[in-house]
Amino acid sequence: MKLLTKELEKKFPPIGYNENKESKDIKIIAKFFDPIGSWTWYAIEYDPKDRIFYGYVKGLEDEFGNFSLSELEEVKGRFGLGIERDLYFGEHTLAEVLSGVVQ
Repeated sequence: MKLLTKELEKKFPPIGYNENKESKDIKIIAKFFDPIGSWTWYAIEYDPKDRIFYGYVKGLEDEFGNFSLSELEEVKGRFGLGIERDLYFGEHTLAEVLSGVVQ
């Protein structure tokens, strides 16, 4: 699966765009997940030059930070499965994710 299409890439604001916004006003542009694990990445901004996302990561710890498209693409877990993009995630805000309304 292609994690980032050209069409999806165009929807991302640049890194730092949402810095002073409230979580209810920040859109999740893409959700990536490990199909055989518990990690989830909610991408809200993207730098196409460095191929770096900024967003919310649920893993060992839940935290905000940068994550690399290249690293997501390179992951191969059990059975050779890689990270996937949730094609049915829809339009949600960061507030919805943080409150647990959406997963």
